[in-house]
Amino acid sequence: MEEKRKSRRLDLDVAIELERLDQGDMTTLKLVHVNVTDLSSSGMGFDTGQKLENGALYDTRIKIWTKETIQAVIRIVRCEKLADDSYHCGATFVGLMSSDALKINIYSMLNPEQ
Repeated sequence: MEEKRKSRRLDLDVAIELERLDQGDMTTLKLVHVNVTDLSSSGMGFDTGQKLENGALYDTRIKIWTKETIQAVIRIVRCEKLADDSYHCGATFVGLMSSDALKINIYSMLNPEQ
């Protein structure tokens, strides 16, 4: 499979909440609880109990390895059903402060074994 990621993903185990920004129809979930599995300066992967719509935009706050919290807006790019009926989703950052992206990149350089 061809690697399409722009940045190396780092393992991260943190539970966060996503808040839907682009309210599709009224049946769309506004808040979604997810478990982040990996993070890079360009996006993140996470597990959730609900299938999320590709292209949907969410606002979130993520506690990173340094215990700092970064705020980001993400766009869902894929959501695949897992064997246990949960979903693994991938998202790209469409709103992330450059200083927060730099924090992620520096952590990546200082922790090459991840």
